[in-house]
Amino acid sequence: MAKDPVRVLVTGAAGQIGYALVPMIARGVMLGPDQPVILHMLDIEPAAMALNGVKMELIDAAFPLLRGVVATTDVAEACKDVNIAVMVGGFPRKEGMERKDVMSKNVSIYKAQASALEQYAAPDCKVLVVANPANTNALILKEFAPSIPEKNITCLTRLDHNRALGQISERINIHVSEVKNVIIWGNHSSTQYPDVNHATVIPTNGEEKSVREAIANDNWLNTEFITTVQQRGAAIIKARKLSSALSAASAACDHIRDWVLGTPKGTWVSMGVYSDGSYGIQPGIIYSFPVTCEKGQWSIVQGLKIDEFSREKMDATAKELMEEKTLAYSCLN
Repeated sequence: MAKDPVRVLVTGAAGQIGYALVPMIARGVMLGPDQPVILHMLDIEPAAMALNGVKMELIDAAFPLLRGVVATTDVAEACKDVNIAVMVGGFPRKEGMERKDVMSKNVSIYKAQASALEQYAAPDCKVLVVANPANTNALILKEFAPSIPEKNITCLTRLDHNRALGQISERINIHVSEVKNVIIWGNHSSTQYPDVNHATVIPTNGEEKSVREAIANDNWLNTEFITTVQQRGAAIIKARKLSSALSAASAACDHIRDWVLGTPKGTWVSMGVYSDGSYGIQPGIIYSFPVTCEKGQWSIVQGLKIDEFSREKMDATAKELMEEKTLAYSCLN
């Protein structure tokens, strides 16, 4: 029996990330090669023509899994009955803008989109926020869509997770699939903490060992590795003169695929989720933790040993998230 199509919403669909993401979804990268999809694409009025152009291209690509395309500037129409929402649309920080200006613009966008999801989306809708400040945008969305379960609202730190895997595989010249269980703690910002203390490498022809042992350079792991992952987005903007769209779209597919279809046994991934107090991180913020997923549910990996170096970095990024939360709430009032 053919599966029923899943309705997937992409906001900001005419933008850079949206343009990279929608063909991946239509090709089955996000939900698997046997799962039909109906794409809902939302963008703002000035992008309506470009959005229609993306719709034309999706039709022209003749994707076998694509059962329909809704391209609209109407948020109610876009959210109608969606099962998965990937929130890429947001207000980008422009030169000379204060953090508070960006925050107040995004708070009003995410408050409005939360209300539309609350009213029109499928009751079990899974939400992934990509637009920055991703953690705080997700928190605002959670506040204003109270009927969507808090476990269904997440933000993207899988891009940082994948960047960390990439840096390690490049450093020791092994395939990226042979590295696992890095962790991104905290905020999707330059305070995030990429942690390799529990990560391992399994070369195809050898036995499993810790990343620290394989790299044998704690100084690099505690300094340059961390800053490279933290600053990677800025480095790509400098090189490409545009932000990382391809890798962000790919990471969004990874995030949803693992969430819906499950993580491989013995492997965890990083997701920004609503803190329940695990690892001493105060509840009430969306914070990136290591998680495993099964049957469409994520759970935070428990019982990992945290050393002093890690504790300090984990607390610093939590502090930044608390400050962002305060700033966001002041914009609401």
